[in-house]
Amino acid sequence: METALQRMAGPMLAGWLGRATSAPWKGMAFSAGATALLQSSTAVTVLTIGLANARLITYGRTLGIILGTNIGTCLTTELVGLQIGRFSLPLLALSLTGWAVFVVLGERNQFAPERTRRTLSTMQYSFLASAGFALVMTGIQVMQSIAVPLRSMGVFQWFLDRSADSLWWGFLAGACLTALIHSSAAVISMAITLAATGVLPVEIGIAIVIGSNVGTCITAVIAAAGGASAGKFVAASHVVLNIAGALLFMPLIGQLHAASAWLSADNGAQIAHAQTLFNVISSLLALPLCYLPIWHKKPPVSTPVAKSPVA
Repeated sequence: METALQRMAGPMLAGWLGRATSAPWKGMAFSAGATALLQSSTAVTVLTIGLANARLITYGRTLGIILGTNIGTCLTTELVGLQIGRFSLPLLALSLTGWAVFVVLGERNQFAPERTRRTLSTMQYSFLASAGFALVMTGIQVMQSIAVPLRSMGVFQWFLDRSADSLWWGFLAGACLTALIHSSAAVISMAITLAATGVLPVEIGIAIVIGSNVGTCITAVIAAAGGASAGKFVAASHVVLNIAGALLFMPLIGQLHAASAWLSADNGAQIAHAQTLFNVISSLLALPLCYLPIWHKKPPVSTPVAKSPVA
């Protein structure tokens, strides 16, 4: 799904980011939409690192983009929280049929005008992305079937006992799992699934969500390692903003649970809503920092270090 979406929109995304970030709040809004479209905050963050290294955007604009990626990534988990997995197989069949139809049309129109061929290609990737999303929903249904056996495992019960004493265990689990598999959406979807079946308490699930938002920073750190100072600034900002948000909301998990419970009675949906509230509030609180005068400059040009001649 992610590959198809990036093939469809990725080539234009860098240009869009450059034009749509004239102000930090615009960058936040645009990157939220781009992340929701691509279903990948990592893709947008890595593109931002590239734009910063190329001195195409200022530090303040990069901060706005980072805040927006945290908001856009909530779309996937909100869809999971709606428990729409029962529609996954019909959606998969419809998507694969549509994809096959446009592949055939594309073969028959190889010599058509460029605009026609581009439209057919876009439709192919759209249906392929839809098929990928249907597979995600199918996988979540399979995950729900393992909830009862998981409850009987000693390791899982040990984790629940420790998390009941301190929610920081849930935070640590979410951060470590996300860092290992490079997907906060997968970890949060797992927590939503377990909570929906009654295996995982909602407050522990919210702690996992907050931890996953910190663990997802590892990809940006890896992408910026060894690069220019501007890219390292983007990665460091991502880490600092997410850790600050986590430290702010970990003591407020009870209030997050109460607010999400007011929005929905379903345990899984409560975790999805808690993630959305956490990310939106954290980003809005941090947005004024993007307007500080210190950030209103472009990253410096990185000059390569001259190598000494070999004797």
